[in-house]
Amino acid sequence: MKKMILTLAISISSFAAFAGEENVNKKVLDAFKTEFTTAKETEWTTGSDYYKAAFMYNEKYVFAYYSLDGDLLGITRYISPADLPMGLLISLKKKSNGFWISDLFEVAKNETTSYYITLENADTKTVLKSTGGAGWEVFKTVKKS
Repeated sequence: MKKMILTLAISISSFAAFAGEENVNKKVLDAFKTEFTTAKETEWTTGSDYYKAAFMYNEKYVFAYYSLDGDLLGITRYISPADLPMGLLISLKKKSNGFWISDLFEVAKNETTSYYITLENADTKTVLKSTGGAGWEVFKTVKKS
């Protein structure tokens, strides 16, 4: 399930089609409206086995992923390094010498929060992951051509 959430979050451009609210399953709409009562500017997209809502919530741009049955799969949002827990920020500064941050997002599922950050330099792109604020681990490294 964790890989599914990450795949959904990373593959934002791979959605099958834009779906207006009228094309979204009623179970999904009801679940969304119950969970995010103050959501604004909601736009729906759909994949082969999920729905994604992109919306403003508490002045932040958020993505919520739902199964076709209306179960919340996870929530993601892009964040800045300043939004990281202090321990992760300090640890990141030690690991990121000579790299720049090209992507940083938070994934929440059930009661667990994970962070994914992409660090790049001229030769490599490395994705680090932290679950529960317990330090960073290398999730994926790719050599640039």
